[in-house]
Amino acid sequence: MSAKAKKAPARKPAKQPALHGLSDIRRFFHRNETPIYFISATNFNLLGADEWVKGFKFITYIDCFDGLHPNLMNPVTEEPHEEFQSIEDINNYLLTHSEVKEYIAKRKRNGSAGKVLFLMFDEKTEKLARKLGLEVMFPPAKLRTFMDNKVNTNRVAEKAGVPPVPYVLSPVKSYGHLLKVAAKLGNDLVVQTPFGDSGHTTFFIKEEADYRKHAHEIEKEKECKVMKRINCRGAAMEACVTRHGTIVAPLMTELVGFKELTPYKGGWCGNEIYAEAFTPSIRAKARKYTRLFGDQLLKEGYKGYFELDFLIDQDNGEIYLGELNPRITGASSITNHAAFAMGDAPLHLFHMLEWMDQPYTLSVNALNRRWAKVENIDSWGQMVIKHTQDDIRRVIEAPRSGIWRMRPDGSIHYWRMDTHRRYVETEDEAFFLRISRVGDWLYEGADMGILVMRGRMMTDDFKLTPRAKKWLQAIRNEYRSEIPGTGRSSPQAMEIGGFKMM
Repeated sequence: MSAKAKKAPARKPAKQPALHGLSDIRRFFHRNETPIYFISATNFNLLGADEWVKGFKFITYIDCFDGLHPNLMNPVTEEPHEEFQSIEDINNYLLTHSEVKEYIAKRKRNGSAGKVLFLMFDEKTEKLARKLGLEVMFPPAKLRTFMDNKVNTNRVAEKAGVPPVPYVLSPVKSYGHLLKVAAKLGNDLVVQTPFGDSGHTTFFIKEEADYRKHAHEIEKEKECKVMKRINCRGAAMEACVTRHGTIVAPLMTELVGFKELTPYKGGWCGNEIYAEAFTPSIRAKARKYTRLFGDQLLKEGYKGYFELDFLIDQDNGEIYLGELNPRITGASSITNHAAFAMGDAPLHLFHMLEWMDQPYTLSVNALNRRWAKVENIDSWGQMVIKHTQDDIRRVIEAPRSGIWRMRPDGSIHYWRMDTHRRYVETEDEAFFLRISRVGDWLYEGADMGILVMRGRMMTDDFKLTPRAKKWLQAIRNEYRSEIPGTGRSSPQAMEIGGFKMM
């Protein structure tokens, strides 16, 4: 070629024809050639996603399935790392692990490493993913952190026209100062610091003694959310912001603060989904508020999966926004395996579609109307089981993940391995996902596992049903642990710290 010869212009990639409707969308993912990963401590949050998306793989720190899951990669060797303080630390470790890097490199398609989903990630995670050639299928960590701030959530809600519980935003310098800034709210208050989960940073303050217990945590923050305490029950609604509007899943109840499940007052410990859980009016308001909030998130630059916690005032029937989770959540498995999702497509599929550089059309209004119908909602529940005792024990026997069956006497036996709840047919069967393994340490608040069942877990007055209690006790009985004595390994060997893993 002569020096004067011009290079041929680079060919632009052929424009992909648009997908039209759900059948096209489902077929698109069944024929997908882009490697897609979910990297996290466990694969709980997106159980079953690999059955919808060709080339979808889980990369986890904990193998809940003892090597039997067909699409889960778990590094065999432990490589040096700092003590984990968060899920972000776990994900950053995995992204630098030699086995993980080799696995991703071998699965490249057309020179692309693919795309990746996380439950939690930070700016370091983003850099490590880019270094491996992976595209993060979420808005930037900086934006997610801004939205995750409970103080900012209320500001977004006000712009969206979604009412939070009566509140003020303010720094708090002392108990007297708290009463002054919250004068219009009364003396029975709930204080939340900007970040935290499962009740760790939600403080119920009725008198000065309550305040003194948490004064340091409250006063170190530049700004807190101070709310009027209401007689409420929690509810949760997952949704997805798309280019065609906000897709809204049905409203779920929340299991909160049950001492049999969690040591944290106000701590999330499960969900239920069933058609008659709420009045038609409450369901309609929650759908309306979630759509409004999602539309505002789009204006703020956010797209994809999110969840809203709602608080329903038992005294006057009002529904208020509690908080935002701008991510896949601990309730996602319940949402994405319900009848409405299995009949059309799970919510996480629409999230992924927004990050696939693929044009598509979809009637979001028609989908939302269909998902709101009670006949499309079946009854399921999940309990997140934590170690509730204030001690440290080492696990010496643990139940396997899979489907268990209950005998007439209340004892249970392992029936078969499965990767999610698909083959649970009766209320005498349940799916258990084990988190704590043999050799792990149990400490107050440690996640032991998740139990998923058909039918109700709570009574109408928000107490655990006798059946739920029987199953909970039966699973706990499958664990054996010991308190370390002289000469045993130190509890400092715990790898997973006191933080939420799902």
